[in-house]
Formats: sequence, structure tokens, C-alpha cells
Amino acid sequence: MSVATYTKSGAKATTAAKLDKDIFDINVESHELVKQAYVAYLANGRENLAVTKTRGLVSGGGKKPWKQKGTGRARFGSSRVPIWRGGGITFGPTGLENYSKKLNVKAKRLAVRQALSLSNADSKIVVIESFASVDGKTSDMAKLLAKLGAKRQTLVVVDAKTPELTRASANLSQVKVVQASYLNVFDIINAHHIVVTQKALPIISDWLNATVKSEGEK
Repeated sequence: MSVATYTKSGAKATTAAKLDKDIFDINVESHELVKQAYVAYLANGRENLAVTKTRGLVSGGGKKPWKQKGTGRARFGSSRVPIWRGGGITFGPTGLENYSKKLNVKAKRLAVRQALSLSNADSKIVVIESFASVDGKTSDMAKLLAKLGAKRQTLVVVDAKTPELTRASANLSQVKVVQASYLNVFDIINAHHIVVTQKALPIISDWLNATVKSEGEK
């Protein structure tokens, strides 16, 4: 299947690149797996910073507030009990919670294939020969992406990151550069435009088709 293809200068190429149907044109009957991979990505990147103090960790409260009997009030042994203001927290986060979620390799790669197929169906994917014209300048990168029609959140997929490409895209808040073998559902779904270099296409095919072949052998 063909896709819009551009030269390194941003002009429309005479020959359109072809995408692998097993990756960019599979039938996605349900979005459940894509959702699971998306949620897992967020959960695995979550920092567990919330910590509360139990009554044993709150300072003070060593002295009994009042004597046990004879006051007419409820008996308390400490002013740091959870039902008192300034007391400890019951069942609060301890900083030891594990929020990570696991997906096996086959499920992750299938989710990536589904996400790429959905993006391709929405005409979000274009192919460029290379970013050789970008000489590490942000202005050159911005102009090139504008020629490709990528004016919103853009995911640039390359075979290998170069210092020039990293420097050129660093100050573009809506542009993210990722290597082909590190594609993930989160970046694909959030991107309004996906620009893939021609050298990245065979890497994506080899990486994602490895699971398809192993399933076929079984």
C-alpha cells in the first residue's frame, strides 16, 4: 500500500513509498489492547512520590491528653490518633505502592501494529526520504515539517538519532523524535502527524513482523 512520500527538501516525491500491510493495514476490531498498552505506558512511568505519616510517624502525642476516668470525656491515649486534627493518616499512601502494569512482548507489538494501522487509516502517516537537509537548526526543522503539513503534535520516526536532528527538534515542543525500534502506543496515539524516514520502514517491519512470524510457526 502506498503513502504520501516527500524528498529531503520537503517536495512531493515522484515515487510513493509502500507500507507493510501486516503492520499499517491490519483489521482492528477492538481498541481494548491499544487502551491497555496506553494505560500501561502511563502506569510504568508513574513516580511514586506520595507518602503520608501514620500515627507512629507523627511527632508529639507522647503524653496522655487527660486521665482515663472521671472527666466525662472519651478516653484517649494520644493526641496523634487519626480522628484528631494533626493526627496520623489511616490507609494513606506509603510510597511503596506498585502501580506498574505488565504486557507480554507479543501483546505490546500487536498493540503497536494496531495503533499504526489506526493512524494510517486516519491519514496521519507520511514518509520522507531523510532529514539530511536539517543542519541542526531549529528553523530548518520547523520549515521542513511545515512543508509536510505537520503543524500540530508530530512524531518523527528515524532509523537512528543524530546529534543534528536531536538539536534541531529540542526546542520544538510539539515535535518528538524516536527511533523506529522504540515506537510505543502512547506516542503514536497522541501524534496528529507521524513522519517516518524511508530507512526506518524496514526496521519497523523487521521488529514487528518478528512476532507475526513466530506466531505463524506455532
